[in-house]
Amino acid sequence: MAESSRAIRILIADDHPMMRDGIAAVIERHADLVVAGEAKDGHEAVARFRALRPDVTLMDIQMPGRDGIAAIAAIREEFPQAAIVVLTTYAGDTQAVRALQAGASGYLLKSCIRKDLIETIRTVHAGRRAIDPQVAQEIALHVAEERLTDRELGILKLVAEGQQNKQIAWELALSIDTVKGHMKSIFAKLDAADRTHAVTIAARRGFLEI
Repeated sequence: MAESSRAIRILIADDHPMMRDGIAAVIERHADLVVAGEAKDGHEAVARFRALRPDVTLMDIQMPGRDGIAAIAAIREEFPQAAIVVLTTYAGDTQAVRALQAGASGYLLKSCIRKDLIETIRTVHAGRRAIDPQVAQEIALHVAEERLTDRELGILKLVAEGQQNKQIAWELALSIDTVKGHMKSIFAKLDAADRTHAVTIAARRGFLEI
């Protein structure tokens, strides 16, 4: 028990029980790490953090109710020194930047858990950042690009739902020419050839969830 008392205490927040079990199994192979608790959504993650005060929290982004990014922001507002690692299937730069801005210390793709999870936990516990190289490359690739505005994001979400310019104009109380202008800007910012291409790029980079 003395060994466990010195271990890095970890909270796992993910809405899939099998994923939580798999992560716990990887962690429990190491004497210097211990699973302190689990959470199945963002609301529970914040509550469990308050109760357990873990050394490192592993946070999924796509969870029901309060998502991972909102949970990170809430935890960091209350506990500014909290070390939180995002675990996600998405390598998109936009989502990663949002998570890091919310206060995440690390960002790791779920496909790399077996290879990189333990080192990532130890790195953020030591007070350093740990970002998956693939994600870091995506961030660097797009860092100088102009971001989509809130209006453009709103229009693109409606495009992803299959709405045409006339429907979008009616729903958002805009003129068709205004919608066309926004679409032109979206294509330019995303370097997209058409509507489908724009939605595909936006989903890959984390602007949209589809």
